[in-house]
Amino acid sequence: MIGFNSETEFELEEQEETKAWLNHVARLEGFDISEVNYIFCNDEYLLNLNKSYLNHDTYTDVIGFDYSIGKNLQGDIYISIDRVRENAQKFDVKFKHELHRVMVHGLLHFCGWSDKSDSERAGMREREDFHLSSALLN
Repeated sequence: MIGFNSETEFELEEQEETKAWLNHVARLEGFDISEVNYIFCNDEYLLNLNKSYLNHDTYTDVIGFDYSIGKNLQGDIYISIDRVRENAQKFDVKFKHELHRVMVHGLLHFCGWSDKSDSERAGMREREDFHLSSALLN
């Protein structure tokens, strides 16, 4: 089950299509989604989570709390809509594209992908691009 919740005025469009795509991503990575909740929020909300749980005093676009057991993905993925909008402008991409990138990024972390080193970041970006090119999004 995939849920979409919001701590802002934002509401995700095309929810069923997005759920199908995310389930497809998980299957391609060798996992099943048991329960993953996406929570859309603003910068301040995510900054408070970042400070409280990770001791990081910085803005970020996504934070995930992974409760997965084996190949069954479970967890909460918080996404700052403010940060997604700003990054879409900065990288000259559509908001929807950047939102999907951040959504799949959080899910890939639950699948075991890391982005701590330069090479890991490159691998993560390559995997994001692969899943973003999926026909299920078009």
